[in-house]
Amino acid sequence: GVRLLGNLLGLIAVFYLTALAFIVIVLGLIAALAGFNIFRFLRYIGNELLLVVATSSSESALPTLMDKLQDLGVSKPVVGLVVPLGYSFNLDGTNIYMSLAALFISQAMDVPVSFGEQLKLMLVSMLTSKGATGVTGAGFVTLAATLGTVQPELVPGMAVLLGIDKFMSECRSLTNLIGNGV
Repeated sequence: GVRLLGNLLGLIAVFYLTALAFIVIVLGLIAALAGFNIFRFLRYIGNELLLVVATSSSESALPTLMDKLQDLGVSKPVVGLVVPLGYSFNLDGTNIYMSLAALFISQAMDVPVSFGEQLKLMLVSMLTSKGATGVTGAGFVTLAATLGTVQPELVPGMAVLLGIDKFMSECRSLTNLIGNGV
């Protein structure tokens, strides 16, 4: 009932805060090392971020992101190779989501997950998240594949997350877009 809704809101909050910390700290450090400010970059791609929120897919912003990166001085061959590859292999938001969602489900179902299983979950989610590009909500499907591989008894617990997946999908897509832009 109400307690479960509170836990789901908590999961959303933890996911958004984790994604924000990843963007500000990890991607911010990478941006600083590359010679630019992450916050100015976020302002620069603001229209693309709004498009991603509207569609819940970072794919919709691919063409304009590539144009804007070229306008910043990144050569066309580099943008043409790196950005599309990033869309296939650099899905930071999806990987963060899959890790948090799997741990949430295991706690909700009272299924213990050992440290070794958590490491296996992380490694498998790093691989399976690569298949989550292009389709809104694909992260949810890849979570099912990951759980089915690591701990099949957790797959039924995914039903609890279905109602909040739209909110999670927006944050996944935003994090993926920003990560690919940096």
